[in-house]
Formats: sequence, C-alpha cells, structure tokens
Amino acid sequence: MRWAVGLLTCWVLLGASLVAAKPLPDLSAQAPQGVLVVPIHGTIDLGLAPYVRRALAAHPDAAVVILDVDTFGGRVDAAVRIRDALLSAGRPSIAFVHRRAISAGALISLAAEHIVVTSGATMGAATPVQLEGGDAKPVEEKMVSYMRSEMRATAEARGRSGDIAEAMVDADFEVPGLDEKGKLLTLTTDTALSSGIADAQFETLDALLAALGLSEAPRLDVAPTWAEQVARVLTDPTVSGLLMGLGTLGLLIELTHPGLIIPGVVGALSLGLFLGGHWVVELAGWEELILLLLGVFLLAAELLILPGFGLAGIGGLLSLAAALTLALIGLPLGVSWELGLITDALSVVVISTFVAAVLLLVAMRFLPQRRFARGLVLQTTLDAVVTPPASALLGALGVASTDLRPAGKALIDGRLVDVVSQLHFVERGASVQVVEVEGARVVVLERTSQPNHATEQEI
Repeated sequence: MRWAVGLLTCWVLLGASLVAAKPLPDLSAQAPQGVLVVPIHGTIDLGLAPYVRRALAAHPDAAVVILDVDTFGGRVDAAVRIRDALLSAGRPSIAFVHRRAISAGALISLAAEHIVVTSGATMGAATPVQLEGGDAKPVEEKMVSYMRSEMRATAEARGRSGDIAEAMVDADFEVPGLDEKGKLLTLTTDTALSSGIADAQFETLDALLAALGLSEAPRLDVAPTWAEQVARVLTDPTVSGLLMGLGTLGLLIELTHPGLIIPGVVGALSLGLFLGGHWVVELAGWEELILLLLGVFLLAAELLILPGFGLAGIGGLLSLAAALTLALIGLPLGVSWELGLITDALSVVVISTFVAAVLLLVAMRFLPQRRFARGLVLQTTLDAVVTPPASALLGALGVASTDLRPAGKALIDGRLVDVVSQLHFVERGASVQVVEVEGARVVVLERTSQPNHATEQEI
C-alpha cells in the first residue's frame, strides 16, 4: 500500500510539473537587438546589485536577459535588490544555472522568468546564516521568516511553487516526494525539472541561445566598472571595519592635536573611502554624508571652541554613529529594525569607535601635547628616591634627634633613622655611633668623649 501511495505522489508531482513548466520563448524575431548576459559568479556581495541594475538599464532593448548563475550565495540584501530589479525589468529573463544556485543564488534564479539548468546542477539550501570568525551561525527566526517570505513571493510571482521555494529556506517545511521534515530542500537537475522549478536543460549557453533562436544575436556583455570593482573590496566587512576605525582615530587625533595634518588627512581619506564604497553600492547617500559632516563639525566645535564635553560632543558622536550605521544597512529601515540588522550594524560601529578611542589614549603619550590632551595625560614627573640599605650605616656617626628611651630617632649621614640605644637612655642632641645593624634594627651607642657639634642639624 505504501508503494502505491508513493507512486501516486510521484504522478501528482509529475502532473504538476507539466502544468508549471513553461516553454522557452522563440525570440528569433528580436535577434538583432542582442542578448544581455550577466554573470552571477562567486560570492554575491554588495557590489553585484548595482552592477546588475546598471547592466539592465544600459540595454533596455535587449531581446532577453540571461543570468549565468554559478554561486554558493552571499548577502541577502544584495540578492533582494537584484531580485527586485529582475521582477521589474519588463523583458524576458532566463537564469542559466550553470552548476549551482545556492542560498541567495536561488532567490535570484527564482526571480527570472525562466530557469534552465545543466546536468549536475543544484539549487536551494537558502536558509540565511551569519558568519562569525569564519563559522556559519544560525540567525534569528525573524530573519528566516523574512527569507522564507521573499522566496515564496518570488516563486509565486513567476508562476512557480511557493511550497518548494519555502522548503529551500525552512527545514521544518516538507514537500512530499521531494524532501523530508528536518532537512533543507536542495533540488538537483532532475528534481528541478520534474517539480516545474526549471523549464529546460541545456549544457552550454550556445545551446540555450540556439533554442531561443538567438544563435546569431550579438552578445551584450557588460563589464564591471573600476568603481564597482573597488567598491566590492571596500564594502568587505573586514575592510570596511578597518576603514571605520582608522578614520575615527585619525579625526580624533587631529581634533585633539590641531596642526598635525597627517592624522586628519588619513582619517578623512579612510572615512571617504568607506562612505564612497558604500555610495557606489547604493548603501550610502546624501543623508549619510550630511550626518557624517555634521558629526565632525559638532565634535570639532566641542573640542576646539566649547569648554568641557556637552551637547555638541554628544550630538557629534550620535551623528557619526548614525551615518556609519545607516551605511552598513542594505534593507529598508523598517525591515532592518524588525530583523535586528540595525543593532548588528550599530555594534560594529561601537566596537570600531571604542578601539579608536583606546588607541587615541595610547597615542597621546607620544604626540605633542595640546590643551585637550593635557587634561587626559599626567604631566607631573615624579622623582624617584633611592634609599640605601640600613647595613650601610654600620660605624656611621650621627646625632640623636629625639630622646632615646631606648628607642627614638637619630640623624645619621643626613638620614632620619629609627634607632635603639645599646646601653642606656640617650638625651636629644647627644652624639651617637651605629654599632650594630640587624635587618631594619639599628643600634647606636652614645659617644660621650666627643663634644657635640651637630645640634644645629636637628629637625
């Protein structure tokens, strides 16, 4: 009986795939307009989104947009922006999954009007993770829920199964016949075709173009600009964090030590590179630039003009933190707040600023002192007093500074020493000689045979 149910399930899925699968269009009549080929290779980072959008805008008359997909995924915010650009492109689009479309790559592929796979292709495993120290950590349920909704909505917008798309994100979502509960869904070439997610299989891009009637159509390849290539480096989390810390440190040194120039130039250049890289990838705009400049102005006014540290200084720090935090967020503010992305970005900014402040305090010991720095660094030099050991007093002469009954004080070799009389009480002003030293115990004997000339040294 169980095998019958399984067979029935397979037939149901096969029937659904026959309905869901869409034939590839014949675009031979539009061949002269060209084919726009956009590579989606390697890690999906922040620089990829503006590149895809620029490529679509540069060739609005292309007969078809082909995404050459081979990726293990990357940033969710970048994938969402590419997805939005594809859904609103208003022209035929095909995701050519050339080996793999994993995680964020699956979302981008689902946004295309058609999906074509090669043999040995894989697609799915789109649950979001957070990288910490090179290890993948699970994210909060809110982020998983958001990604699940994006995948379902994208698939349904293109007439595909929302259940299958959701199962790629949520291991608890089961699609009978394709996966089981507790495992993320990853489609192979055969299951992608049989489930209706993919529409056709071709091994090469040339074979796909031939099926579309575009064998003779010109290829409209769009190369990334140098600015986009540099921006992809500058927006790397490690590089951007370094630029933030270095920029903040340089500006703080220049503000507390006016006239050094070099720290100010390095700081301004670092923050400029940080903001410029995020500007190119469309994470930063005029709002972030205005907040950054306002923060620097308020801090300069607080440190150089206004006494103490008051509202201007606090406002400057808040403006700088807001500018840097907003530049790290790629999703809308409402969504970012719900998903906790604003808190994560603010944590990065706070850590970078704290490190810069610690380095500033260290650097102040080696920099020329200014009014502000003098309030933070100890200016007084303490002279060290080296006291010779008590054993060095053996045989030395001195004067009793107090009555020795038998203990008291004596001035010996210019030092006021706690002493003990050896035989009898000694009056103040009497001449004494050290006859024994045992540890810190100094024993003296009165010298009655010599006149007393040391009375003037009493203290």
